[in-house]
Amino acid sequence: MAETGSGMAHAAAERMDAVMRWPTKVSLTSRILAVNLLPLLLLGGGIFYLDNYRKQLLDERYKMARIEAQILAEALAGASRMRQEALITQIGKEQRLRIRMFDAEGNLWADSFALAEPVFTFDDPGAQPWTEDFARMLDRAVDTVVGADPIPDYVEPEIPQADLWPELARARAEGLSQIQLRDAPDGTPVINAAAPVGLRGASLLTTRNAVDITDSVRRARTTLIGGVALALLMSILLSLFLARTIVAPLQQLARAAMRVRLGRDRQVEVPRLPERRDEIGTLARAVSDMTAALRHRIDAVDQFAADVAHEIKNPLASLRSAIESLPRVTDADLRAKLTDIAAHDVRRIDRLVTDISEASRVDAEISRAVLERFDLAELVRNIAGLRENRPENAGHLIALDLPPVPVRVMGVPARLERVIENLLDNAVSFSPAGAPIEVRLAEQGADIILSVSDHGPGIPEDKREQVFERFHSLRPDAEDFGNHSGLGLAIARTIAEAHDGTLAALSRADGGNGARLVLTLPSAERRPG
Repeated sequence: MAETGSGMAHAAAERMDAVMRWPTKVSLTSRILAVNLLPLLLLGGGIFYLDNYRKQLLDERYKMARIEAQILAEALAGASRMRQEALITQIGKEQRLRIRMFDAEGNLWADSFALAEPVFTFDDPGAQPWTEDFARMLDRAVDTVVGADPIPDYVEPEIPQADLWPELARARAEGLSQIQLRDAPDGTPVINAAAPVGLRGASLLTTRNAVDITDSVRRARTTLIGGVALALLMSILLSLFLARTIVAPLQQLARAAMRVRLGRDRQVEVPRLPERRDEIGTLARAVSDMTAALRHRIDAVDQFAADVAHEIKNPLASLRSAIESLPRVTDADLRAKLTDIAAHDVRRIDRLVTDISEASRVDAEISRAVLERFDLAELVRNIAGLRENRPENAGHLIALDLPPVPVRVMGVPARLERVIENLLDNAVSFSPAGAPIEVRLAEQGADIILSVSDHGPGIPEDKREQVFERFHSLRPDAEDFGNHSGLGLAIARTIAEAHDGTLAALSRADGGNGARLVLTLPSAERRPG
C-alpha cells in the first residue's frame, strides 16, 4: 500500500509539473517578464472594477434623491403658492438642485432656475482640455468591458410638459416616486427624481448633476493607473536587470560550450565568473571544470591511443619480420629461433591487448560498481596466503605487519586486489633473491595506509612519477624483455584514484636500499555515506 501511495504521489507530482511547465519556445527573459508583470496586470484590472464603486455611489444618490423628492413633495403639498416658490428656491440653492413643479394638467408653473440663479450648469465638452476627453474615453472603455447598461443622454424637452419626462409620467400614473439616470453632455451623471405632490395631481421633478461621483471615480482610477504604471515600469526594469544577470552569463556559457563542442578553438576558455557567488557562478565553475576534465580525458584518450599504437607496432614488426623470414630459412636451429621469437611476440601482443583492455575499462567499471565495506587487512592476508607457494613470489618471503583489528574501507575488493597484486609483483621483480617483501598496513587519522617495500635498487626521485605512466617500463636487466606491458602501476593508480585514494612511490622508511609503494585510502569509519 505504501508503494502504491508513493506511486500515486509521484504521478500527481508529474502531472503538476506538466501543468506548471512553460512552453519550450518561450525565452527565459520572457518568462521572467511574464512572472513579474502578471500580478501587476491583474492589479491593473482593478481599474475596471472601479465600476462597482461607481454603482455603489449612484445607488446611495438614488436613495438620497428619492428621499429628498418625497420630503419636498410633502412640504409643498399644503403650502401656498408663494410658500412653494420660496421653498423651491431655498432648497434648490442649498442642495444644488434644479426643482420644477407641474400642475395637474402637466404644465410647468415653478422652476428654481427661473426663480433664482441656476446653481449648476453643464460643461461644454468642446471647451474642456484633452485630459477630460481622455477621461471620458476611458469611461466608455470601462463601460464596454464591464458590459454596463447604456445610459440615455440628458436632453431638455422643447415643451415644458410633465408627460415628456418618462419618470414624471410614471410618478403621476402610479402615485409613487421615480428615479431616472441620464448622462450630461460632459459625461457626468444627471439624477432626476419625480414624485407626486398632494392629492390634486401636481408633481415634482428634482435634477442633480452628480459631478462629484465622476470626479471621485476618476481620481481613484487615476491614482490606481499611476501606481500601476509606476509599478509596471519598475517591474520591467527590474525584470530586465534580473534577466540580464541570469540570461547573459547563461548565454556566455552556452556560446563557450558550443565552441568547445564544435572544436573550432582548442584554447576556448569557459568563463568561471569568479565574482559571482550565486547559483550561476556555481554553474559556470562547474561547467568550466567539467570542460577541463573532458579535455583532459580526451587528451588522455588520444595519448593512450598513440601509446597503444606505438607499443603494439614493435612486437608486430618483430613478428612480421620473423614470419617473412621463415620461408627463406632452411637451417633448423634458425627456424626454431624464429618460431620462438614469433611465439614470444604473439604472447607479448596478447599481454598488451589484455592489459590495454583492462586499463581502458577500469574507470567505467568502478564508476558503475557498488562499493562494499570490507576488511582490507583480511584481503591482504588472503592474497599473501594464496601467493605463498606459487611462482609469483619467486621464492621471496612476504612479511606482513597488519593490525590485529579489522581495517575497513569502502571499495571494490576485486579491483583493490589487483592493486595489491601489482604492487607485490613489482616488488618481487626488483628484489634480489632471498630478500623479503615487507607489507605494512596502518590507520593514520582518516586514512588507511598500505605500504609494500622491497630491497631492490630503488626508484630515483626524478623517476617516481614516471613509473605510473602508461607503457613506462623500467625493468631489471635479468628479466626477459617483453614480459611486462608497463601498464601495471598505471592501472593500480587509476584504481586507487577511483577509490578516492592515492598511490605514490617513495624511498624505504628505514633509509635502506629499495623502493616503497604506498597506497592511501579513506577509512570507511570516517567516510561519509
